[in-house]
Amino acid sequence: MPAEVIVIGCGASGMAAAIAAAREGAHVTVLEKNDRAGKKVFISGKGRCNVTNDCDTADFFDHVMRGKKFLYSAVYGCDTARVQRFFEENGCPLKVERGGRVFPVSDKSSDIIRTLLRQMEALGVRICFDTRARRLRTEETREGVRAGGVISDTGEAFFADAVILATGGLSYPLTGATGDGLRMAGEAGHKITECTPSLVPFETKEAWCRDLQGLSLRNVRLYTEGKKGFDRQGEMLFTHFGVSGPLVLNASAYVEDARLPATYYIDLKPGLDEVTLDKRLQREFLLHGKKQFKNSLSSLFPARLIPVMVGLSQIEKEKSCARITAEERKRFAARIRKVPFTVSKKRGWDEAIVTRGGVSTADIDPSTMASRRCRGLYFAGEVMDVDALTGGFNLQIAWSTGVLAGRHAAHGGSVV
Repeated sequence: MPAEVIVIGCGASGMAAAIAAAREGAHVTVLEKNDRAGKKVFISGKGRCNVTNDCDTADFFDHVMRGKKFLYSAVYGCDTARVQRFFEENGCPLKVERGGRVFPVSDKSSDIIRTLLRQMEALGVRICFDTRARRLRTEETREGVRAGGVISDTGEAFFADAVILATGGLSYPLTGATGDGLRMAGEAGHKITECTPSLVPFETKEAWCRDLQGLSLRNVRLYTEGKKGFDRQGEMLFTHFGVSGPLVLNASAYVEDARLPATYYIDLKPGLDEVTLDKRLQREFLLHGKKQFKNSLSSLFPARLIPVMVGLSQIEKEKSCARITAEERKRFAARIRKVPFTVSKKRGWDEAIVTRGGVSTADIDPSTMASRRCRGLYFAGEVMDVDALTGGFNLQIAWSTGVLAGRHAAHGGSVV
C-alpha cells in the first residue's frame, strides 16, 4: 500500500516535499492554514522570487550561516542546478542576474507558485486550504513515540504514516508565520533554539542616515572592526529609520542583539587604495581650485550625500579648494574610506526575511530530515535552525530539505 504522507504547510519547502513524496508513490495531503499556496514565496524577491543562486554547490555553503554540515546531504542531493532544471522543464524559464541570483524570466513569483501547483495536481496531491494544524497525533510504541497524523484546529483528525513539518518560522507574520511548527515540534520533545529576526534592516542613531531616505549606494563596502567583524561589498539603502539593502540585510545575519548598539563603517570608494584616492582628490581640488569645498564634490558622491560628507570632513565648507592642506585632504580621504554610523537595533519580524533559530538540527537526521525523537516525523525549510544570506540561498535550502524529507517520508525513512 502507498504510504500516507501529510505535509503541514504549503510554502516552498512544503510544496517541494509534497512533490517529492508523490513522485515516490505516496498519497500526499497538504494542510495549509492560508487560503492559497506560497504566500511568502509570492512576496520574495520583491515579488520576483529569487528562486536560487547559480553557484557551484561547494560555494553555496560559504553563504550558509547556520547548519552548513547539516545541509550537505540535502543540498548535494538537490542542488541549484537541479532546482533550475525542474522549473525550466516544467514550463517556467529562468534567468541569472548579478551575483548569480536566479529569477523567472517573467519576473513574476506567481509563475513559480503556479509551476509547483501544476506538478502537485498532476501527481494527485490533495491540498486542504484554510486548514490549520493544531497538534501532531502521536502514539507510544515499542520503538518510542511515533507521529500518526495531525489534529486540525477544528478537531478533524488526519491519519498518516509520516508527517512533514514545513510550517516556516516567524518571519513575515502577515503570510501566516505564527510559529505553529515550532510549538508542535516542542510538544513532541524537540529542542527549539532561540528565534530572532535575520536578514532584517537596521535602525540607526544618526539623523543623517534617516535624512538620506531613498538614497541607494552601489559598490560600497560595509564593515565593522574586530576579528569577528562583518566586511562585504555591495548595495545599501537609506530609509526613514536607518539603513537597509542587501549589504545591511546580510550584516544582520552576523550580529547578536546583545552586541548592539554597534558602530559600522561605510567605505565609499572600496575600489581605490589610499594612494589612488589621495591622487584623485588632488586632481579634483586642482580642477576646482577657485570653488568652495562644498561645491567641488559632485563627481565623487551623489548630490544628497555631499552635505553629509562635507559635515564629516572637518574642512570649512566655504574654504576654496586651493587652500585645502595636504593634511586636510588626507584626513578627508580617510573619512571617505571610513564613514561611521551607529546601529541601535534590528528591525522586527514584520521585515525579517528569515528566522534565525528553530528546531535544533541535533534532533534531526541530516541524511533523511527525520526526527530523532519522534518516528514518522520529518522537517523541511525554515522551521529548522538553518539559515543563509540573501541571494536565493534560503529558498534553495527550502527546496533541498523539502525534497529530501519528501522522498524519505514516502518510504518510512529508507529510499530504495
